[in-house]
Amino acid sequence: MSSQTMLWLGFGTIITVMFVLDLGIFNRKSHAISFREALAWTLVWVSLAFAFNVWIYFSMGPTKALEFFTGYLIEESLSVDNLFVFIMIFGYFHITKVHQPKILKWGIIGALLMRAVFILVGIELIERFHWMIYVFGGILIVTGIKMAFGGEEKIEPEKNLLVRLVRRFVPITKRIRGDRFFINKGGILAATPLFLTLLVVESSDVIFAVDSIPAVLAVTRDPFIVYTSNVFAIMGLRSLYYLLANVMEMFAYLKLGVSFILAYVGGKMLLTDVIHVPVHFSLGVIIGTLAVAILISITLAPQKGHKSHTP
Repeated sequence: MSSQTMLWLGFGTIITVMFVLDLGIFNRKSHAISFREALAWTLVWVSLAFAFNVWIYFSMGPTKALEFFTGYLIEESLSVDNLFVFIMIFGYFHITKVHQPKILKWGIIGALLMRAVFILVGIELIERFHWMIYVFGGILIVTGIKMAFGGEEKIEPEKNLLVRLVRRFVPITKRIRGDRFFINKGGILAATPLFLTLLVVESSDVIFAVDSIPAVLAVTRDPFIVYTSNVFAIMGLRSLYYLLANVMEMFAYLKLGVSFILAYVGGKMLLTDVIHVPVHFSLGVIIGTLAVAILISITLAPQKGHKSHTP
């Protein structure tokens, strides 16, 4: 059995065990997740990611470990920005904190499957058609610019293609019925608002993947590194949402930091045949950008809030 196979088996075992513990046992029943619980699970997933990074260091070498850590940071920073979207989606459908965990759980399952497909397709495209790397780089730069100067994002589920198709062919209940996605209504299977919310969350992740997968492919094209860094970031997203949901306004300038990272990574892809940028340099740029964005957000947030109360 090759070392690569052993790594995949080890990764699969770790994720399966943690997935069952997190989503299948401790959080099997719908309940409002407290700040303390969210903090505990966030620390668990972050610690596990760091431990896995150490394993990669000793199994695959320092370069691969740097690639994993860089990819993980990119995914985490993009995930934090995605939390804004989740907050708006839940607000639109009036989903309470009790029902949000179930939607996020199934959203994560869908994201894990979709990311695997996106990664394989992305790597295959770059390997077969080298010019695709310029396409991906251009997408990242355009996305970064739109994120920085595009104003507030708007959630319009009624325009979502999947939502429109479901509404056309499946009856929809007006009210949420427990934590069920479907109910039997007069002998007819009907979907609840929870299912529509899940569709919008899954659709949003497709859009997120279009940004995040090329960003990590700019760091490495190793499928193992790309997928594992994605999975660890996604698995920790659920607890991170509850940890930061009530303090997102404190990170108002984080979006600008993420937009700069996307533009930087996109530029790196466009110049891939001209300039070789070491992984450790990219890691330093990403860490420095996130640190500055968070510091500015924390420093200016109180002043902004104080001014808003001034008559």
